[in-house]
Amino acid sequence: MDAQRALLDELMGSARNLTEEERRGYKEVSWDDREVCGFYMVRFCPHDLFVNTRSDLGPCPKIHDPKLKESFENSPRHDAYVPKFEAELSQFCEKLVMDLDRRVKRGRERLNQEVELPPPPPLTAEKSEQLSVLEEKIKNLLEQVESLGEAGKVDEAEALMRKVETLNTEKAVLTQPQNEKVLMLQEKKMALCEVCGSFLVANDAAERTQSHVAGKQHVGYGMVRDFINEYKTAKEKAIEEERLTREKEIEERRKQKEKDNERKRRSDSSDREKYRDKDRDRERDRYRDRDSERERSREYEVRGNREWGRGMDSRSRNGKNGGRDRYHNRSRSRSPVRHNYRRS
Repeated sequence: MDAQRALLDELMGSARNLTEEERRGYKEVSWDDREVCGFYMVRFCPHDLFVNTRSDLGPCPKIHDPKLKESFENSPRHDAYVPKFEAELSQFCEKLVMDLDRRVKRGRERLNQEVELPPPPPLTAEKSEQLSVLEEKIKNLLEQVESLGEAGKVDEAEALMRKVETLNTEKAVLTQPQNEKVLMLQEKKMALCEVCGSFLVANDAAERTQSHVAGKQHVGYGMVRDFINEYKTAKEKAIEEERLTREKEIEERRKQKEKDNERKRRSDSSDREKYRDKDRDRERDRYRDRDSERERSREYEVRGNREWGRGMDSRSRNGKNGGRDRYHNRSRSRSPVRHNYRRS
């Protein structure tokens, strides 16, 4: 019926049986709605594992739809939602296992307690008298067996020993406890299943043990525990990979920083070398300019000395003819022709 219903839903839609009025308020359910079971989408729903067992969780309050699960698996957002659904399922399963482990601990404590067997009940007067008679018969028969053995009558001695064994069996029946509970505890020892917490009979038949292992409760808790271990392993692996990636990035940044520092040191060294070269060039130019100035100063001094010598020569010559030249010049300046005077 479920397969036929799913086929009809696929062909005609899940709203095929709704009336027109119901269709107006009908909303198509998507896999990412809150009403949809994320556990069923990503792995399994624990509510489906323990149906009709002592650990039955009841029906799941959310929607389980194969079409929605297929839509989820084909969705481009599948990889983004898987970690979220798996984390929620892991929390739910861990709570189940914690409750189960508490029950297992209590059961183990019960099994570890020493079972105090009640003392055997006192024999009645009738059984005590029967026991005395049997013991007396056994004692007499053993004496006869010993005598026959000394006389070499082996067959007769063996026949009497068989009677002794029969009497010993009757004696054991009279003396053994009749408490059925004590007898059961003596014959059967209980054990505890560490996977699902069920009580088992130790050293039970292989068929019964196999039936328990294949049971729904044992298989369900096995799936829950396997998922938790797998999820924790994957999470630890992801954390370790993230740590290694982070360390690799830190190492790469450190190496890059060392390269940048080395490049900067080289650049600073090159700049300092350039500055030294420039300083040397400036110093060289300064010395060259200083030498040029000194050379020019020498030239000026020599030239000045020469000019000074020439001036002295001219002054000395002017000194000899100076009076005459001054007189001549003065005479010329007072010439009547120059001042437009004519002599008559």
